[in-house]
Amino acid sequence: MAPSREEIAQRIAAVATGSRRRPVLVLGIDGAYVPMRPDSARGRRPGQGRHRAKRPRWQGEWRDAKGFRFYLMDGERIVHLLSWHQVQNEHELGEALKQVKEAGLMPEDQVRLCVVADGAPWIWKHVKALFAHARQILDYSHCADYVHNVAKAQYGTSWQALEWAEATMTRLYWGQVSAVLGGLRRMQARSAEAEKVMANCWDYLDAHREHTNYRTFRRGGYPLGSGGIESSNKFLCHVRLKRSGAWWYAVNSNQMLALRCAKYNGTLDQVFVRYKHRLRETSE
Repeated sequence: MAPSREEIAQRIAAVATGSRRRPVLVLGIDGAYVPMRPDSARGRRPGQGRHRAKRPRWQGEWRDAKGFRFYLMDGERIVHLLSWHQVQNEHELGEALKQVKEAGLMPEDQVRLCVVADGAPWIWKHVKALFAHARQILDYSHCADYVHNVAKAQYGTSWQALEWAEATMTRLYWGQVSAVLGGLRRMQARSAEAEKVMANCWDYLDAHREHTNYRTFRRGGYPLGSGGIESSNKFLCHVRLKRSGAWWYAVNSNQMLALRCAKYNGTLDQVFVRYKHRLRETSE
């Protein structure tokens, strides 16, 4: 599914032309829930054939199609390099990321690598293990959600809630995360629910102290949001797998995602060439 090192190097060189600084290479990691059916649903169901089909006896479930995307920032434009999405666990995603790194597909010495993601611990575990030197950025929108949840729980829908949330996000933008954490500690919760939400927000920001210096990131030309991977989730996963009435077996969904990633990565023709070659080998 992945483009060759030469193809990726050409795209990076095209973006770097005329610039004094190395281009920004962004790694986005996220999950997208898709509808799945169990393997026990396979086979002929009662009612098929000449009789009216009965309601299926299996129950579907929603599973996480975890994925990552590498792309370049060229001003306000995104230059896509590589997408990978599969209905697998976070360990398997980590292995796929490791393969990309070990294959040297991304020339990290020629770019300024950054990682943008939400606060999911499984994401940052792999980031710190494989890309510890990269700029690590907590998605601004997810961060704002936590802050606004505190404002709503503490102040309701009043103007005071909006003022507190905007002031807190301004402090975070200027790198004053310690001041925000201290303020949360000093706040007197007005309800048990507010106390719980405030503790949640404190834990969240404390775990990402180094990932919220948004002004510095912005001045360096790095993105503050994870829209690049979220749009990839929508285009690759949701548009095809989340159709009305569709429930997928895991193997079928992964094959479909592999084909869609190959098309998006520009390697679909190569996939079919390898497929035809395997067919000829098995028929001989």
